[in-house]
Amino acid sequence: MNPAVIYIGKNEQLTTYISRKLENVLSETPFVFKDHEQAAQWLITHPGEKFTIILYERNRPDADIENIHYFRRNFPYVYILLVTEELNPDERLQYIRSGVNDTCPPTVQPEALRQFFHFIRKYQPELQRKRVSKKTPVTSYKIPATKRVFDVIVSLFALIILSPLMIILSVAIWMENKGPVLYKSKRVGSNYRIFDFWKFRSMYTDADRRLKEVEKFNQYTADSPETEYHIHTPEVPDGNLLRQVNQTFLVGDDCIVPEKEYISKSRKKNGNAFIKIERDPRITKVGHFIRKYSLDELPQLFNILKGDMSVVGNRPLPLYEAELLTQDQSIERFIAPAGLTGLWQVEKRGSSGKLSAEERKQLDIYYAQHYSLWLDIRIIFRTFTAFIQKEDV
Repeated sequence: MNPAVIYIGKNEQLTTYISRKLENVLSETPFVFKDHEQAAQWLITHPGEKFTIILYERNRPDADIENIHYFRRNFPYVYILLVTEELNPDERLQYIRSGVNDTCPPTVQPEALRQFFHFIRKYQPELQRKRVSKKTPVTSYKIPATKRVFDVIVSLFALIILSPLMIILSVAIWMENKGPVLYKSKRVGSNYRIFDFWKFRSMYTDADRRLKEVEKFNQYTADSPETEYHIHTPEVPDGNLLRQVNQTFLVGDDCIVPEKEYISKSRKKNGNAFIKIERDPRITKVGHFIRKYSLDELPQLFNILKGDMSVVGNRPLPLYEAELLTQDQSIERFIAPAGLTGLWQVEKRGSSGKLSAEERKQLDIYYAQHYSLWLDIRIIFRTFTAFIQKEDV
């Protein structure tokens, strides 16, 4: 039985253009709807359609993500293609998390579509089985009540005691390099939840733009393409699935990825999901001082008080780092709270690059698997002897 095909889009010209392509490929007219509500109503009234392909025309990311998540939550058997030319890394991560399986460019060639649907028909039973088997939602990590109470008490007490020091540091940072005293970035914490992460600014105001200049000094850079550890990223490709024909595809639980695309992207990653620069020239004089004594981390006490983080946990990662840790052997590190301090910090922090990306990942996973109040207490006590970094990183 061929899968039902639905197209959702408000751009009449684009809808007509792609619908004609689909009609030529499928020899039948796809179901076309202007919004997700109409499509959802059709799915509800056609329960016999147990495997459906939805081509969702990209519009506004915030609305798209909410609508796609609705489909994924209520109709687990659908296969969702996002119709778009390209996505930036932040958008790609958001769309993947909402439930998009793959992307399709509006200019997709009929032959590529034909190959795609041939593939879908061949593997439809397996794809349907994987989708339907996911009716039970994955349990999300929740901070235990005792740990949360401890976090609130400690963060409040620390903010009161350290407030004079934080005021002095704020003045020093501003006097050396005019600009914002605090640095905010998007970080990924437990359950891959994204939040605003705060630090005292330790770099010059143009540091982000100069990252390319110093990437070669990254402590976690692999020695060669044949390095033992590679973190592959089976992410949703930007329309490449339907651009490529006559090739081998890799089938995952939630996506189909062209093998050549997978290998190419994996090699480019070089297995490095973390970035830490030794003797980083972008750091100010005050920045060197507050980094040496880990004082730049103090604003994260507000993150802890808010509930984004815990006193002890795995360090929250920037989006570009977290995006590389989406394989089965990596995701366990996110089944733990984001922390101000953690196991890898007290084990080998700043030891001149001796802590490899793989070792750091394994320490994060170990903490997620073996969390206990006693382990947290041990890490906190060891933090007082490890907070002074021996290396300039």
